[in-house]
Amino acid sequence: MEIEELNDLSPLRMFEKSLDGGLGRGNLGVLVSRHGVGKTACLVHLATDKLLRGEHVIHVSFSGNVEHVINWYKEVFREVSDGKSLDDAAVVYNNILSNRVVMNFSQENVTIDKVLSSLETLIKHGSFKADAILFDGYKLTVATPEDVAKIKKFAQDMNLEVWFSVSPVRADVVYDVYGVPNTMGKYSKMIDVLIGLIYNETRDKVVMTIVKSHGSMHEKPMGVNLDPKTMLISN
Repeated sequence: MEIEELNDLSPLRMFEKSLDGGLGRGNLGVLVSRHGVGKTACLVHLATDKLLRGEHVIHVSFSGNVEHVINWYKEVFREVSDGKSLDDAAVVYNNILSNRVVMNFSQENVTIDKVLSSLETLIKHGSFKADAILFDGYKLTVATPEDVAKIKKFAQDMNLEVWFSVSPVRADVVYDVYGVPNTMGKYSKMIDVLIGLIYNETRDKVVMTIVKSHGSMHEKPMGVNLDPKTMLISN
């Protein structure tokens, strides 16, 4: 299969359609759930899809384990390419690596101003024109609203989209039926797209539900799920 056909058949086209075209530049998107549901894999699949379409991605990890993130990219690409018998898969993978940068920060020791300054330097002075930034493992629910506002402004000023994966850290968090914790409320005005992920034992799927999309609050099934076996977004 050629790369163009693989992109056309990707379940990410349904993902985008359910968001009326996708997240969009200047916007913040959040994938939220309990720990261990598969948000990092979901982020990496989103990023891999962008890379396969020639876009540039910066993956910002706050987990302290960059090698773990890099291995996720290898595994997700292998699952995607093997599943569709992509032609010259090894060559394609090596080519898309030049469009990806992985960075690592400690949220406890580095301010969001420093993180954004480093990203701006890479984009403006490092000749890496990013289309999307993924904040992986950033503790959004314990960040200040001012920090989130700074990230939102950065996305708008730099004309790129920003995705977060969020797992609450407090033990007293209450989750709704879509996997969204009550601690997300204070950020709702700044979040453009909010997607809850929750494992459904009967279906053996991680169900993805749009809770907010571009100003509208609703509970809308995405038409795609996360497969707990492959950890890929699937129809």
